[in-house]
Amino acid sequence: MAKKILIADDEPNIVISLEFLLKREGYEVVVARNGVEALVRVRAERPDMAILDVMMPQRNGFEVCQDLRQDPEFKDLRIMMLTAKGRDTEVSKGLALGADVYMTKPFSTRELVAKVKALIDRA
Repeated sequence: MAKKILIADDEPNIVISLEFLLKREGYEVVVARNGVEALVRVRAERPDMAILDVMMPQRNGFEVCQDLRQDPEFKDLRIMMLTAKGRDTEVSKGLALGADVYMTKPFSTRELVAKVKALIDRA
């Protein structure tokens, strides 16, 4: 059975690109366009991993990550923060809130796929 990944990002071009890359690698992909939808989709779809943009409408990626980490049901969910916010303080905040990996945009597609595989294989 294919591993399932949630992509939560409000930028259509990023979503299309990530969806294509991950499906090509054999993953099932679920998409959310904002933070509230991301939380709903995680609870409904039970993905193995979530890729969260920090800057999303309704709830940002930091809030979504924090909500998921506070819920014991999702303690094993792998979380990658993917964002244009790459200052040390943002990276530290994302990791402190429970993200497993923090990547900045623009990103290397090869590096992103390698990190996704490493995280999912670790699960």
